[in-house]
Amino acid sequence: MKRQLALTLAALAVLGTFTGCETAHEGPYLPEETAKYNYENTEPVVLMDPMVQRSIAAPGVQRTRLNDGRLEVVANLRNREGRRIQVQAQCEFKDAQGFPIDSTPWVNVIMTENAQEGVKFTSLDNRAERFTIRVRQAH
Repeated sequence: MKRQLALTLAALAVLGTFTGCETAHEGPYLPEETAKYNYENTEPVVLMDPMVQRSIAAPGVQRTRLNDGRLEVVANLRNREGRRIQVQAQCEFKDAQGFPIDSTPWVNVIMTENAQEGVKFTSLDNRAERFTIRVRQAH
């Protein structure tokens, strides 16, 4: 019995030395889940809220390089609802590494039932290589 008690106490002592107290982390932290919901860096059109996601489809995007080197993009937005809706669209033009260099103002897009509308954006700078078109609810 004494031997079993001695072995149990020895095992607890060994476990106690390895667990120790957790100290507070000091220094810089890494961002958590950086790849989750990172659509603005990977997709040409992003829908900014669930209502727009239910109401709008983006079946196609066309990009054209103008004679002066600027980038022009046109997105087809389709109203999936059987009612008239109003959304806003904006384009963020980015350089080759994905950093923003030009943002367009938000424009209102009024869409009749089941209609498809083209929304055109032109960069102000000829350095634009990539883009993200954002669509949100009109307020």
